[in-house]
Amino acid sequence: MTVIEINHARTRRLATGASTAPVVPQSVKGRIRRIKWAMLLITLGIYYIAPFLRWDRGPNAPDQAILLDFAGGKLYAFFIEIWPQDLYLITGLLVLASAILILANAVAGRVWCGFACPQTVWTDLFLLVERLIEGDRRQRLKNRGAPLTVRRIGQIGAKHAAWLAISLMTGGVLVFYFTDAPTLLHALARGEASLTAWAWITIFAGTTYSLAGFAREQVCTFMCPWPRLQGAIWDPEAFTVNYRDYRGERRMSAKKAAELRGRGEEAGDCVDCGQCVAVCPIGIDIREGPNFACINCGLCVDACDSVMAKLQRPRGLIDYEAWTNIERGRRNEPRVSRIVRPKTIALAGACLGLIAGMAILFTGRTSATITVQHDRDPLAIALSDGSVRNAYTVKLLNKSSVARGYTLGVEGVDADLSIVGRDGRAPISVAPDDSEALRVTVTMAHPKDADVTFVARDEAGRVVLSVRDKFVNR
Repeated sequence: MTVIEINHARTRRLATGASTAPVVPQSVKGRIRRIKWAMLLITLGIYYIAPFLRWDRGPNAPDQAILLDFAGGKLYAFFIEIWPQDLYLITGLLVLASAILILANAVAGRVWCGFACPQTVWTDLFLLVERLIEGDRRQRLKNRGAPLTVRRIGQIGAKHAAWLAISLMTGGVLVFYFTDAPTLLHALARGEASLTAWAWITIFAGTTYSLAGFAREQVCTFMCPWPRLQGAIWDPEAFTVNYRDYRGERRMSAKKAAELRGRGEEAGDCVDCGQCVAVCPIGIDIREGPNFACINCGLCVDACDSVMAKLQRPRGLIDYEAWTNIERGRRNEPRVSRIVRPKTIALAGACLGLIAGMAILFTGRTSATITVQHDRDPLAIALSDGSVRNAYTVKLLNKSSVARGYTLGVEGVDADLSIVGRDGRAPISVAPDDSEALRVTVTMAHPKDADVTFVARDEAGRVVLSVRDKFVNR
């Protein structure tokens, strides 16, 4: 039975000398670190540039490509426009995002956490600033508890000033997604922005400063709910960062290992250098086995590979590997790669099905809707001439950016429609992004229970909207 480690305090004591001390990761070079730098540049580039992209949606519509217009009740993303009535699309997007995250977990564990999660990206950026100003891990550890000097005070001030500048940029750009970015930027530069804008920028900046500057690994380990789900969805077939203990044990120095091998005795490849722990941003020792706190960033892989290269030993002592293959290696069985398996096929099919379903729903939307609500008390009114009248509330909603005119009528029954307070033959104008509620009566000379269809015709007389309800004869 495989046990996933959920308490890495022991590892923290080994790595830092104190279980409560913050993790001070060492810099590392390698192919995975280069991928992480590339992901950092891509994700930050998208984040900082996206609010300033333009998209022409025609008159009376904002031209910002990505805009969360809560005041207007709309969300814009290039050609996509979501109205409050499209809440099901937002729900679908959240379900799709969850399905993709579970699929990624089935393929490569917490790979999202290690490469693209905002907490990881901004923490990497803050750590880069810290290294450039204060030095690498060894120097930063020496600075702990050392007496404050003018140089040290200057380093601390410069680091926090840089962190605050990044945090303010982050908070400011996040606010840009909720309003027209160039307009707000101009207002901020001239000191004319509203107090609300400054308040939200301060809140977002403070969150970035505290989480990326101080909380760091605590967010990934304790605050984020995703690692807590690992015990339920952990997949031994997923390619996660693992230690090939069957190759690395027993741990010993390179000199002692050479002596044992010279005598024909077995010796492990691991020299217990601790580099895998030193570079880990979470502060765990992957050699202790699967750990729910591991974000699958792979920096320990780069660190171990560099040590193996210096010792002229094969890379991959720590590597992206399925846990089932670790167990096969212990039994001297050949490794098996099973990325494509029933679970991943089912999850990929679910993601594709959700995408297809949402695409169908999105393309099938109309820019206007009609709804009808039958009066409940009374359901019907008997007139003196023997006819029966039903009353309804008809609501026309125009979700486009131009005004539209409709003529209301009924089909499916021999009845007369009247609009209370209006000429039923005159077009009903509905303003852009607005609705019009109408009190309507339908009178049937020869009453009977029947379905009645309310139709709205455009200026050319074509039926563009319709909705069905009941006519009640009581």
